Amino acid sequence: MIMNKSVNVRRMKIIRLRAPLFLFFLLFFTAVSSLVGQTAEAEKNFAQCKACHTIGGGRLVGPDLKGITDKFPEAWLIKFIRNSQALVKAGDKDAVKIFNEYSKIPMPAHNFTDAQIKDILLYIKKGGKLPASAGVKKVPAKVSPASVQKISLSERYVQEKREGSRNLAIFAVISAVLLILSLLDLIFTHYLKAKWIHYVILLTALWIIGEWSWDYATGLGRQQNYQPDQPIWFSHKVHAGQNQIDCEYCHFTAERSMHAGIPPASVCMNCHSQVKSGKRTGKKEIAKIYAAIKEKKPIQWVKVHNLPDFVYFNHEQHVKVGKLNCTECHGDVAQMDQIAQVKNLSMGWCLDCHRAHKVQFTNNKFYGSYKKLHEDLKAGKVDLVTVKMIGGEDCAKCHY
Repeated sequence: MIMNKSVNVRRMKIIRLRAPLFLFFLLFFTAVSSLVGQTAEAEKNFAQCKACHTIGGGRLVGPDLKGITDKFPEAWLIKFIRNSQALVKAGDKDAVKIFNEYSKIPMPAHNFTDAQIKDILLYIKKGGKLPASAGVKKVPAKVSPASVQKISLSERYVQEKREGSRNLAIFAVISAVLLILSLLDLIFTHYLKAKWIHYVILLTALWIIGEWSWDYATGLGRQQNYQPDQPIWFSHKVHAGQNQIDCEYCHFTAERSMHAGIPPASVCMNCHSQVKSGKRTGKKEIAKIYAAIKEKKPIQWVKVHNLPDFVYFNHEQHVKVGKLNCTECHGDVAQMDQIAQVKNLSMGWCLDCHRAHKVQFTNNKFYGSYKKLHEDLKAGKVDLVTVKMIGGEDCAKCHY
């Protein structure tokens, strides 16, 4: 009994000792996790800056950002990063000096919060390095077999679809020939005595021809798998994938216009005034941009995603108001060298999205006139609002 009592006392002491230690480590790891999360987010946000800036790598399109936090006050940097042109137009001496020094190439405005910009500045101050614990989350240099498979499937998608349609058409032609021969033999020549063979051939041929007819009819007037050659070999995989350039940096009218727009050569020059040679294409393709600038002629890019003339589609309404990601309609372009239309863009495909897609309804001035729906949301009569509920199935919304 005495021994048991002493053991219990010893256990209580250990528990009392471990409790503060446990709380200390819990708070420590919580703080570290928060720091890692903030740094990882800053690295992600800084990806938008990589096209024009380095941290200690020398001048690119814009200045080297190493030591930038020591040169300028934080409040000024926040204003400059958010909208540098506003400071230039206001006559700010430092902003005007930087603008003139770097060939008067305007830095695009960024919709970052103060907290996000402060995280980016801290990331720059640390030399663009993550804490050791955050390094575990980074993508390793060697790509896993699963990733390779995913990328290769994405790259082969269009080719496989096109080959599938072509093969189906060949089978349909062969089936039509066999169907005719089978009918001739069944009615006239009687070469095959077993009639069931004729019936199998006839049914199989009709099924294949039906499949081809459906594939051809549903694709009539559509351009799924359309992949035209472009005047310049431009890789979305390199620009949007490896360099992580935001789609709207090049297609800058997507948020404020009906059309996403094809970027002019001047946008290309924001980077290629410094980047004059590609790792895969050398100087040949980039030289075509310089030629277009010199000759003052637009680059004749071929539009890939086309809708019939009787269909109204507005990018601003879908991108800015509807908050749709570009990949939802255009596919994973960051994995495509040569861009292609991967969605069929049919009316049924659009309607399926309208029926399922949740509208960003609250705190959105665009939907202020839908008073009844706002009242129903507040009263709890409806949990969410879909595009269908605001007329997304009305014919006149897209056809008028």
